[in-house]
Amino acid sequence: FLTPARIEGGRAFWQSHAELLRRAERDYGVPPEVVVAIIGVETSYGGNLGRHRVIDALTTLGFAYPPRADFFRRELEAFLLLSREEAIDAAQVTGSYAGAVGKPQFIPSSYRAFAVDFDGDGRRDLWRSDADVIGSVANYLRLHGWRSGEPVALPATLTPEARAAVAADGLPVARKDPVNPATPAGELARRGVTTAEPMDPAAPAALLALDGPEDEFWIAFNNFYVVTRYNRSNLYAMAVHQLGREIKALYLATESRQAAANQGSAD
Repeated sequence: FLTPARIEGGRAFWQSHAELLRRAERDYGVPPEVVVAIIGVETSYGGNLGRHRVIDALTTLGFAYPPRADFFRRELEAFLLLSREEAIDAAQVTGSYAGAVGKPQFIPSSYRAFAVDFDGDGRRDLWRSDADVIGSVANYLRLHGWRSGEPVALPATLTPEARAAVAADGLPVARKDPVNPATPAGELARRGVTTAEPMDPAAPAALLALDGPEDEFWIAFNNFYVVTRYNRSNLYAMAVHQLGREIKALYLATESRQAAANQGSAD
């Protein structure tokens, strides 16, 4: 997900909707880079909304996929109710193979529960209204426990003693989805897990290991867990976090260059 095209697409989306993103942060406490990154990961800012007819996908999964049939039958019901509530043509809507729809790829029950009419036109339109898309993603995260001003995750360095404790299962490390931040960050620091940025020692945290040639360690906080409520995957949450960070850096650099150019013109 950390491609130049997706990072630039996020910068452009942010620039086009800067005021909406500021309003969403003010109303819901979720920073722009997180909202933009989720839309970027889900559909490349609306470039890939899915090609499966939702009514077909949910009917097939609800009646021909026994392991999760009950779940998808409930989603089918939610989709039909949503179609009536939002005046959607249920026979025409396309989405993912699992029935997720719109630029933020909400499943129908999430659409009904968390989507908001952020542009005030009387409808919640997650296809054509970027205002509704931005507000809905921010509202989803807020209602799942997002804490304004708190970090998502920080790269971690382990002392040799901490690495030995991880190897011996003496220091809990999260590898399964989703991560569960339940250890005070100060306790991790006491046991040899450090970060370049300061941490609130009382903040619930978890030591997260990502597989690679060598394990890559991070400290994940409550907001990291909240992103996994959108998709129950630690890798998904890390993709959102890292993409958002790259988008923010490019956006700020672009804004700085533009301000300098404007100042030069004025001089």
